[in-house]
Amino acid sequence: MTASPRRSGSVGLPSRRVLLGGMLGMGACGLGRPRPARATGVGADEIVLGTHLDLTGPLAAGMDHLRNGTQMRLDEANEAGGIHGRRLRLIAEDNAGRPDAALRAAEALVARDEVLAIVNAFGAGANAAVLRRATAAGMLVYAPWGPSAVLQRLAGGSPWLFTTLPNYDTTTAAALRWMRESFKPARIGAVLQEGPLGDLVGAGVRLALALAQPIAAEHRLAQGGDPAPAVTRMKAAGVDLVVVGCVVDDAARLAIALREQAPDPDALRMLTAWPGRSPLLPAVAGEAAEGMYGVAPWRGLDPLAAPEDELSAWAAGYRRRFGLPPDEAALLAYVYAHWFLTALEAAGPEPTREKVAEALRKGTFTHPAFPDAKAFQRNHLAPESVHMARVRNGAWTPASQLLAAD
Repeated sequence: MTASPRRSGSVGLPSRRVLLGGMLGMGACGLGRPRPARATGVGADEIVLGTHLDLTGPLAAGMDHLRNGTQMRLDEANEAGGIHGRRLRLIAEDNAGRPDAALRAAEALVARDEVLAIVNAFGAGANAAVLRRATAAGMLVYAPWGPSAVLQRLAGGSPWLFTTLPNYDTTTAAALRWMRESFKPARIGAVLQEGPLGDLVGAGVRLALALAQPIAAEHRLAQGGDPAPAVTRMKAAGVDLVVVGCVVDDAARLAIALREQAPDPDALRMLTAWPGRSPLLPAVAGEAAEGMYGVAPWRGLDPLAAPEDELSAWAAGYRRRFGLPPDEAALLAYVYAHWFLTALEAAGPEPTREKVAEALRKGTFTHPAFPDAKAFQRNHLAPESVHMARVRNGAWTPASQLLAAD
């Protein structure tokens, strides 16, 4: 079973978007009016889930894997008889990587499709645009891909939001401490995205350095901006380690520009905070990403692992199902979907959003992709354990043991 094709890539076509309450106004029948927790999205024979992804925007190349990972877990559940006898259906809307398109996508999922929950939606800006209204309307939003601390704040600590991505500040601090202990860099620079992402990564840098070492150079990079001024500033400061706190496409362009100036990855080391620790980075940056370090809250797909390794076996199943080699976005989407289905099953034969939310709060989850057992504390994943990885031969490979993020 595949994601409903009638939705994909259709945002922005007015003839396909007759939205209750208006396109952006979120009127009385859409995201603008709170609804009681009830069995919305649960029919006699199926349960409908929704997501919104950047299907036609700047990161569209990576969305097939993310959608496939979610869909694979749903397909497996359907092949095993569904959840309490109900089949699962996923509706994927296009947010095009833009807040306005994300609002339209969420309005369609909430008001027209009446999905039980929005799961694995992608994009910091897209999720930020949607969350306050979606959760105020009683929509269960699970595992949005974006800065968890920012999204939780935007949702006002809503009981309907469950975030699974570890925070940028604490994970960056753990990674930078490891880099300092491992390589003793003399001068550390930071290139940080303008806005909340850069603020959080920068807070992590300062937390790690404390009074031990000053930041030699810092540059703020606008999203989609020219990386050349950042490279000039890092070069002028003579840094030998650059912390990159940018979205993945900007991190890739920065890596290319830095490597043009300093080809040796051991003379100028690059550490990306985990927003850039994506398979998309080496795919986009190519040779410039070789030797780059990154921090991750999950166990990656190790190309050198034995075939009987549980994640290797999962990867083989993904290839058989989709005819594509998987990446870690697919793996994480699968794992998060698995966690959600565990709670959905625990919610009983007549699930509601309220029951699923309660099951998420009470349950503990383990998976080979996670280094330890996870649970939700104040609706956020805990503990925030991470490890380091390094790009070798175009893929992220393990580079450290488990690290504890503060």
